[in-house]
Amino acid sequence: MQSDNRIFDDFVKFVNGAAGTMAGMAREGEAAARERFKGFVGGMDFVARDEFEAVKAMAAAARDENEALKARIEALEAKLGGAAAPTAAAPKAAPAKKAKPKKGDADPAL
Repeated sequence: MQSDNRIFDDFVKFVNGAAGTMAGMAREGEAAARERFKGFVGGMDFVARDEFEAVKAMAAAARDENEALKARIEALEAKLGGAAAPTAAAPKAAPAKKAKPKKGDADPAL
């Protein structure tokens, strides 16, 4: 049996409207919180995942190239019979300093 009670119908419409309004407010609050968090994280100079992956791949490629070049240098050094040029680890001899003429010494340029 269906009744035509207007008060009950109005109350149901009011509750449905309030529920819709609350859901909309929740969505807006969530969106605002996300934007604030993005601004907070963005100010901390974090790197995006795709940028990180790109740099990681570049570093791996550089490491592989470095290892290949190292192996090539070792092969060339072995081919030369160990008579390789001095390495960077060996200290270079310091250039000799010119002795300053003392007072009373003869000028060597004359």
